[in-house]
Amino acid sequence: MVKKKDTTEERIVAVEEALSKSEQFIERNQKILTYVVGGIIVVILLFFGYKKYISGPKEKTAQSLMFTAENYFEKDSVDLALFGDGESYGFMDIIDDYGSTSAGNLSKYYTGICYFNKGEYEEAISYLKKFNGDDVIVPGMALGAIGDAYVQLDDLEKAAKYYMDAATKNKNEFTTPTFMLKAGWTNELLGNWEKAKSIYEIIKKDYPKSREARDIDKYLARAKANLGEL
Repeated sequence: MVKKKDTTEERIVAVEEALSKSEQFIERNQKILTYVVGGIIVVILLFFGYKKYISGPKEKTAQSLMFTAENYFEKDSVDLALFGDGESYGFMDIIDDYGSTSAGNLSKYYTGICYFNKGEYEEAISYLKKFNGDDVIVPGMALGAIGDAYVQLDDLEKAAKYYMDAATKNKNEFTTPTFMLKAGWTNELLGNWEKAKSIYEIIKKDYPKSREARDIDKYLARAKANLGEL
């Protein structure tokens, strides 16, 4: 019988050689490695320092400045909400001076809605597209408002697209059926009856308790009639 060769000693030698090579590499590149590690530490310190001493206080300031603009917005004082009253900031001022903050980002949404209410639909679309939200409701509302603006501009193709984007953005029981129904109606105007029918079917199946589902059989019947299915 051939004895199995004991490789334990060979393995130990291999590990020692690898460790020796690592030590040699560190010795040869000690200065570079020190710079790299030091650079990483500096970046981390700068990040947390920025958060604590710059972005944090700036965010608080922007939030407090937005309070008056939001009050004007709720009272439908659109121009005062947008441009301020001479003493308090408007949404446009907050975007200019604090655009990188969460308050500055939300101000873009408010600004888009203000311009929509003023009938300036291109401006509305521009600011609503700049808004970048991450909660459940507002991003969908922004996309839906872009759809509304395109309807006013008679661009129904884009309107239908944005309504569906709004409906599928963070799906929920509140905004999804609302914008799906608008997408269905817009597709009817475009003569896309098959698309409209499929949208109405989704509302009926997935959102049966929604307000939009109350009359969905009527819309389904209309789509089927135009498709010759009744």
